[in-house]
Amino acid sequence: MRYSIRGARRGPALLATSVALATAAACSGGSATGPSAAPSPGSATTAAPTSAPPSPTPTPTPTRTYPLSSAPLAVPAVRAHEAARGPGWKPAPTGGVVIAANSGGLADEGKLIAGELGVPYRGAVAAGPGDVELALGGTGAPESYTLAVRDGRVRISGPDEAGVFYGTRTLKQSVKATGAMPEGTVNDRPAKPQRGLNVDTARKHFTAGWIEDRIREMGDLKLNQLGLHFSDDQGFRIESDSHPEVVSAQHLTKAEVRRILALAAERHVTVVPEIDSPGHLGAVLAAHPDLQLRSATGRAPRGAVDIADPDAAKIVDDLLREYAQLFPGAYWHLGADEYVALMAKDPEAAYPELARAAKAKYGSSGRVQDLATGWLNDRAAVVRPTGKTLKAWNDGFFTGGVVDAAKDLEVEYWTGKEIGARQPVSYLSQGRKMVNLNDEYLYYVLGEPNDFAYPTGRRIYEQWTPLVVRGTSPVPAKYDAQILGARFAVWCDLANSQTPAQVAAGIRLPLAALSQKLWNPTKPTASWDRFRALAEKVR
Repeated sequence: MRYSIRGARRGPALLATSVALATAAACSGGSATGPSAAPSPGSATTAAPTSAPPSPTPTPTPTRTYPLSSAPLAVPAVRAHEAARGPGWKPAPTGGVVIAANSGGLADEGKLIAGELGVPYRGAVAAGPGDVELALGGTGAPESYTLAVRDGRVRISGPDEAGVFYGTRTLKQSVKATGAMPEGTVNDRPAKPQRGLNVDTARKHFTAGWIEDRIREMGDLKLNQLGLHFSDDQGFRIESDSHPEVVSAQHLTKAEVRRILALAAERHVTVVPEIDSPGHLGAVLAAHPDLQLRSATGRAPRGAVDIADPDAAKIVDDLLREYAQLFPGAYWHLGADEYVALMAKDPEAAYPELARAAKAKYGSSGRVQDLATGWLNDRAAVVRPTGKTLKAWNDGFFTGGVVDAAKDLEVEYWTGKEIGARQPVSYLSQGRKMVNLNDEYLYYVLGEPNDFAYPTGRRIYEQWTPLVVRGTSPVPAKYDAQILGARFAVWCDLANSQTPAQVAAGIRLPLAALSQKLWNPTKPTASWDRFRALAEKVR
């Protein structure tokens, strides 16, 4: 918008009228009083009346004209920006952060962004010049927000606290990238509801501080889910009251976990705990070797408990109940991957004790896979009363048996390399909901064993989409709504291959690229080099 000062106009006709009136006034009274006329004796000396010169036309004071604004620079990029003309907004000592009426729940978000911008937090007061106002309200999608910059102020509003928080992340990044937030209005929302990082803390111990740093990074990238795989063959990494004997020497205390959870809640990140079973239980078996699965030849496969033994179910259920109370989030991961008995070409021949147990429980058609599916359903039944959404790895779901996995289990698809591998469409066509952890693009496996290579941000940014669930080919677009999102996964198979600091550095750009592809479904317009430079600048 172009601004101008509008003054009184003095056109030629008005000027001529003024001159005529002045002349008439000078000629009234019947005597000449021109410039050469002498004053009468005793009279006061006054200036002779003459025709008034034309008054100058006032010149308006020009105001600055601004070009149309550009979209703010942020990672992920905003989905819609309505450009406007104006100076935008910059942090200034005279401005602050305030909370709108009926929006008291935004105090944490307000204090955080105020500290990051270096301006005061003033709480629930009316917004003034230069202020940033946070407000709850509206009917937008979950996690959506509107960020409006006009008249030297910023207003960020959304239907929930998470959306407003994400608006503050856009503001923070724009100021960090350019020093300002551009004039205009941003309307933004995520394409996928589940967006995150998965960390294997069982094979490698990560400190609470390291995990908290990842949560801060995730919040800024608008990622909202942190998976913690804290039990495996190499370690059990969270303090336990019910079974302290299974806990590794290096572990997180429950106090540290609660601290992590508090920060996660502040940054709108949900922590998804995973106790993987019936495989990957080596840390439990180290304390309870009597629960070990054995093959027909007496081989004891690492990490596999005997699923026909009720004592194995009891100890796992004890742990599930204990940690379901510790973690208040909306999700729980049951694991179910890579159970060694089902990786054999003929499970019934290799594990005859399991085969007999399956027939005893499910009839003559019962097989080892039915016993494993029954195990998964029983563990789900333990956690389900907490109201959590339940997840399991894709290779824990089987077809053709007499028992089917519970319908409410979300499929976390990671591999197509297992025996009898099923394509993603096999699950999706049954109506299953799915989260993408494609091991081709999203698996960061320490030491790069088994032909794994460290994934790059560039490859994710340029080639991957949420529809690319397995390998490099996408599933049909008609299944897009069933794919709820994705997580980038860190697995510590060769734990000493990288330090925690190296892991953090190695996953930084892949996480940024993932955030872009999960937030905005359109193909990015910026080149990888531009995106990478921006990601480095706003981190």
